[in-house]
Amino acid sequence: EDIEFPPGDLESQELPLESYLHLQQILLLIKCLDWLWQDRNDYFDAGNLTIYYSPHQKKSSDFRGPDFFVVLDTERRSRKSWVVWEEGGKYPNIIVELLSSSTAKTDRTEKKKIYQEIFRTPEYFWFDPESLEFQGFALIQGTYQPITPNDMGHLWSEQLQLFLGIENRQLRFFSPDGVLVPTPEESATEAQQQLEVERQQKDKLAAKLRELGIDPEQL
Repeated sequence: EDIEFPPGDLESQELPLESYLHLQQILLLIKCLDWLWQDRNDYFDAGNLTIYYSPHQKKSSDFRGPDFFVVLDTERRSRKSWVVWEEGGKYPNIIVELLSSSTAKTDRTEKKKIYQEIFRTPEYFWFDPESLEFQGFALIQGTYQPITPNDMGHLWSEQLQLFLGIENRQLRFFSPDGVLVPTPEESATEAQQQLEVERQQKDKLAAKLRELGIDPEQL
């Protein structure tokens, strides 16, 4: 018999986040990636959003949406949820779960199994904003294998072509060269600081020229 698919415009059904730390961490990941990829329109990232993956049931009884996920090679637009059968069968390329006392066991076992065996998500990371436990896995021959950290303790994401690592007790993205991916606010502050450095250098040069009897305004 033909499968009768549920409507694709499904609302997310996720529960409130465990803490303010969890909320801030999710927003930080989204903000940094969106700023870094501001000129790209071929991805979708979201946090605490339901992924509907079975046309036979809206939601698995032991599964809730990832805390953060990224889907590549898709349209960058607003969505109420991620409905796999409405998105060409696409699943997340990378998932990050934020551990808490109430979710850690599920994140390490049931969700990991779903992401490995059903989603086939290439990379899965988890991070605890309280204890700073951080681990990542890459799907190799159908099984998640731990990602080896570099000398900085950062884990490489082949999917994003970025490192993930802890900075000031938060999970952040780093460039392939190890440079911290900034938030828009950090980027603006850095630009302002650079302008101030250039202004000071210009003032020093002007003062030196005046000492030599040269009017910098006439140059």
